[in-house]
Amino acid sequence: MRGLKAIFGLLAAAAALAGPAQAAPWTVKREQAAAEARFLASDALQGRGSATRDEAIAAAYVAAQFEGFGLTPAPGQAGFFQTAKVIKPRLQGEAKVRIDGVDVAGAQLLIGPMGDVGGKAVVFAADDVMTMPAAEVVISTSKASPLTVGQTAMSKQVKLLILKESFLTKGLYAAQGGTDMASYLEGTPQGVRTAVATLPAEAFERLAAHPGASVDLKLPPMTRETAITTNAIGYLKGRDPKAGTLVVSAHLDHLGVRPNGTIMHGANDDASGMVAVIELARAFTAGKPPKRSILFIGYGSEEIGKYGSTWFAAHPSVPLAEIVAAIEFEMVGQQDPKLPKGALFVTGSERSTLMGALKAHGAPVAPDSDPAQHYFERSDNWPLAQAGVVAHTLAGWTTTPTYHQASDTFESLDLTFLTGAIQSMVSPLRWLADSDFRPAWIAGGRPPP
Repeated sequence: MRGLKAIFGLLAAAAALAGPAQAAPWTVKREQAAAEARFLASDALQGRGSATRDEAIAAAYVAAQFEGFGLTPAPGQAGFFQTAKVIKPRLQGEAKVRIDGVDVAGAQLLIGPMGDVGGKAVVFAADDVMTMPAAEVVISTSKASPLTVGQTAMSKQVKLLILKESFLTKGLYAAQGGTDMASYLEGTPQGVRTAVATLPAEAFERLAAHPGASVDLKLPPMTRETAITTNAIGYLKGRDPKAGTLVVSAHLDHLGVRPNGTIMHGANDDASGMVAVIELARAFTAGKPPKRSILFIGYGSEEIGKYGSTWFAAHPSVPLAEIVAAIEFEMVGQQDPKLPKGALFVTGSERSTLMGALKAHGAPVAPDSDPAQHYFERSDNWPLAQAGVVAHTLAGWTTTPTYHQASDTFESLDLTFLTGAIQSMVSPLRWLADSDFRPAWIAGGRPPP
């Protein structure tokens, strides 16, 4: 017995000399990530349509995970949910496109504006979409994809974009169940939204040959439905109340169910990002609390206008000045083959010092691969960035082959990449949560409010 006591004594002394024991590296379990993604992208959640009961169920699931890990409601909140009202207009008839005061037969409205719009038509024919003029009405004959042309028109604040009717535009109209009208948050400015309409080939060619024509879009009467969008928010209190707060987020919603009954499961977009947030919350609650506090968030209604994140930015759980950085995970279930193996790209990476700091501490991050696509402005980081917070999105691949397609199912996910992507961010984010480093905007990088 004395011999054993002596041995134990020597072991204790050696441990004391070695200093405090180091926590074992956290391991993200593939089976847990798979189970979460499988549920969020399941038939049961019906595609998690924005501001629907299915989105609310997804939020309840995420909140239950947060609570189970030991997260608490955010400061000043009674529970794990933040809700906002979304107003959804519905047309009570057909919209009309008029050229020089004459209705055009066969015109079809794909994306509706807030009200009647019009102006003098400008023809845009270039393949480089960034050369599109900021005109009131643009007639696009560009060979660029309609999606890219439409996104550029929105960024240029074009009031009305006219495209030639095609198999693609007809399919989009059918898939979305008619005109996609602009919803908006109750009590907030409705802003500017580009209307997109198509014309039959003959009418389109005639208009394209006569730039300067007066083109007007007239809307029928509308009704307005009220829906609720839900953010799920969990809070991990840090050791130092003066060190600030990090935001780690993804969006809960996707495109719901199409009128033909097709479920848009949204496994990569963005069940994969939500899994990343859940698993990072699991990792950070398993050990010693970090120096900085962390808000883990699942935003609602990203797909119809980033409404959950917009509401949060206007009603933050902590003062915006206390938020050191915000990191959104978007579509991390597949990897762009053009990226280095295992890498995530950072939208708007050139705008701040955040990417360089994360990379210096082991994050496999890469610069924004295509700034011309404006990915920085198209995800839930944007409302916080507009409010001055250094906020970026990490993504594996943006416009994947399954993007906004019925094929974006659980089976399409690369679980090895998904698990590895989450794993790769545990240590860099732990460093950020324990450090004194505060990322900053590079000159000219901060977006205007």
